[in-house]
Amino acid sequence: MNDIRIMNRAADNIRILAASMVEKANSGHPGGAMGGADFINVLFSEFLVYDPKNPTWEGRDRYFQDPGHMSPMLYSVLALAGKFTIDELKDFRQWGSVTPGHPELNVMRGIENTSGPLGQGHTYAVGAAIAAKFLKARLGEVMNQTIYAYISDGGVQEEISQGAGRIAGTLGLDNLVMFYDANKIQLSTPVNAVTNEDVAMKYQAWGWKVITINGNDVEQIRKALTEAKAEKERPTLIIGNTIMGKGSVDAGDGNFENKVSTHGQPLSKAGASITETIKNLGGDPDDPFQIFPEVAELYAHRAKELESIMSQRYEAQEAWAKANPEISAKMKNWFSGKAPVIDWKAIEQKPNQATRAASATVLGVLATQVENMICASADLSNSDKTDGFLKKTHAFEKGDFSGAFFQAGVSELAMACICIGMSLHGGVIAACGTFFVFSDYMKPAVRMASLMEQPVKFIWTHDAFRVGEDGPTHEPVEQEAQIRLMEKLKNHKGHNSMLVLRPADVMETTVAWKMAMENISTPTALILSRQGIKDLPSKQNRYDEALQAERGAYIVECDQNPVVTLVASGSEVATLEEGAALLRAEGVQVRVVSVPSEGLFRSQSKEYQDSVIPVSGKVFGLTAGLPVTLESLVGANGKVWGLESFGFSAPYHILDEKLGFTGANVYKQVKQLLSTK
Repeated sequence: MNDIRIMNRAADNIRILAASMVEKANSGHPGGAMGGADFINVLFSEFLVYDPKNPTWEGRDRYFQDPGHMSPMLYSVLALAGKFTIDELKDFRQWGSVTPGHPELNVMRGIENTSGPLGQGHTYAVGAAIAAKFLKARLGEVMNQTIYAYISDGGVQEEISQGAGRIAGTLGLDNLVMFYDANKIQLSTPVNAVTNEDVAMKYQAWGWKVITINGNDVEQIRKALTEAKAEKERPTLIIGNTIMGKGSVDAGDGNFENKVSTHGQPLSKAGASITETIKNLGGDPDDPFQIFPEVAELYAHRAKELESIMSQRYEAQEAWAKANPEISAKMKNWFSGKAPVIDWKAIEQKPNQATRAASATVLGVLATQVENMICASADLSNSDKTDGFLKKTHAFEKGDFSGAFFQAGVSELAMACICIGMSLHGGVIAACGTFFVFSDYMKPAVRMASLMEQPVKFIWTHDAFRVGEDGPTHEPVEQEAQIRLMEKLKNHKGHNSMLVLRPADVMETTVAWKMAMENISTPTALILSRQGIKDLPSKQNRYDEALQAERGAYIVECDQNPVVTLVASGSEVATLEEGAALLRAEGVQVRVVSVPSEGLFRSQSKEYQDSVIPVSGKVFGLTAGLPVTLESLVGANGKVWGLESFGFSAPYHILDEKLGFTGANVYKQVKQLLSTK
């Protein structure tokens, strides 16, 4: 271990850099970063195992930071480790900077997750720990790693922490070590103004090992981390009692620590003196952006240690690969992120099923053919039909990760974030299911998955008011319009941030899963029906025709000279077909279009879009959601029949009649549309 004096000097160096970054930007959060500097320094200079020359090495320890507002702390320690330059620290929070206000996923620079929404970050760590256990069960000691997480008072207060804590404890994730920065100060108040819970007892009740220390004491931090790494039964929570704004003083050289004001603004605005604080911490106020020589030497020494550690790890990994060539090839393939090869056309679907049942059929195939896939459900596996996957494997249990199913319990947000963490870890394909109406609980996670470009598969069933007897609480109406906004929102690469698919029949469901598995760059949503749907008509081979869904929208049927185009997604396409038959009986020529993904359709050429939904013609749209779901597709010459209220409790076929989702009403509405000029 390193000399305590040098370790304290390094922590002070981090404090100076963090406070100076915020001061120069005139924006940010210095206090927490200053308090957490001791822990982050010990972790990075003595414990975290990674390859500085190969940041994507599969077996590395991972560090997930939850409080993104403490980014100055993370950027500063990574600068000591050679991942950021001093000039990049000076550019904190500026346009085009690689040091944004909250850290954004950048594994090459040592940042394993985008953080900001409190509570989500440490939940990613739980997912990564599960992924590591899952992979270790298949690959062996080559995946023997530790997942570290950093959480603050705000993250503990966010309700998602309950799901993360319960799940990690239940599964006995002994490869997970979480540091709780308990500085007793938050943005607006002291912590005791909003909570008086005993955090240690809470985590112990969930089955965690809990160690309470002075979080600014190097020796106590070392001892706690050593003890945590030796734990073989439970995840470990290290409660580090730290000092908010540690080292800060006012202009009269008076102590300015433990102040609410230093949480979310530059020290000078908070009432402290940045000049005197830098002096107090051993820095030069005229040149605060520097790495002290002895600190540079400390991190150079760690780099040498890591070089030696990695030499041994690579040697062991090479020997393992020679002894296990097939498993080694699997590992390389899994971490490549490539889509698995599946004979999709060979998947046999029963006709006229609910699309959730068709999804179950596909999941059964994936469970047996995609060895690195993990499927999860929020206590609904027999209803969302993720049990199609579960029936071919078994659920994770403490001490047994040989299965591939994650029973998350009633915890949609935590489940979604944990699946994102699995994806961030790499080497696994994560999917999770629940009812579509409960996607409302998951929106913050979906947004982060989209921002980080993580290809998690979200399986949402019971897609509309046809849930029926369960009533309006369980009947999604506005949810599809909400989630389709993610198809309109671009990620930083300029692509649709999410792929949203609502298949119209069993074969379209197979194709939707094909698209989901082949989408390795963004999350995918599959929105599936509870009730059976009549298969769409086919001229030759329905699967081949359904492959047209890969362009987002396609013509299911088209008469010779159509006077109207009928547009829908999901089960409403079959209802359009019923209406089309009535219209044709009166000589009205129609075109029927299925639009499983508007976002993907809008990415096609203008020529293709116009060939499917002509701009000049009459267009009728049918949606079980809000009319706005289809209004942009239908256009000014068209009309949408949708649902403009919450649903009702009744059998779904009664609701179809009462709410106008029948072939007869399609006929009626189209006739009215055609009668208008």
